[in-house]
Amino acid sequence: MSDEPLHDQEHQDERRAGEPSGEVSPSDPVAGSREVMVPFRAVALAGTITLPDRARGVVLFAHGSGSSRFSPRNRFVAGELHAARLGTLLIDLLTPEEEAIDQRTRALRFDIGLLAERVAAATAWLGEQRETRGLPIGYFGASTGAAAALVAAAQLPSAVGAVVSRGGRPDLARDALRRVIAPTLLIVGGQDTAVIPLNEAALASLPGVKRLETVPGATHLFEEPGALETVACLARDWFVRYLPVGDVA
Repeated sequence: MSDEPLHDQEHQDERRAGEPSGEVSPSDPVAGSREVMVPFRAVALAGTITLPDRARGVVLFAHGSGSSRFSPRNRFVAGELHAARLGTLLIDLLTPEEEAIDQRTRALRFDIGLLAERVAAATAWLGEQRETRGLPIGYFGASTGAAAALVAAAQLPSAVGAVVSRGGRPDLARDALRRVIAPTLLIVGGQDTAVIPLNEAALASLPGVKRLETVPGATHLFEEPGALETVACLARDWFVRYLPVGDVA
């Protein structure tokens, strides 16, 4: 399958999708949240970190092109994790300038190596912060962000405790899949026919604890009633089960 046509459809879907029922809007403040800048070489990546009281771990969110740290879908999932005492870092893997270049050239959206480096840099940053040092780290990736998360997990086996992919493109992680030892949950929509076989093939390549969950009736963005709630509950349960309990923040 050609990468670009499928990803272009994902990108268009992200741009036109509205907020699912019950989600906060990007302008709504979340208790315990603050904006941060994560350094990476000559640039800084914008992020939003949220730490509930007595956080037991922190989940780094990696999204695909056309989305941002304000993604209502990811913020909805993050809210479910907060209720389970899991902190979150929602981060933009491209700067605004890079995102603008990518819109014109499509040069960065498939640079999984670059995106994975930035996920790894954000992971190191979490390990350096007083409030998150010692907390176990998980990854939640969507679309091409899932591939970047899986590559980073392969590169940092001792730093990443669990991975969840929502409507992801794990096929873009290629050979790195065979080096991912973190327990990995792949979530796909039952009507997302283009992505299902890609996740089935990726599941066969993962060597460790793994599971593929299909949400019946759901399409790529899980916009159907109850679909995103199912994703959030699956992700919460996976992280609670497989992230070790760290030093309480």
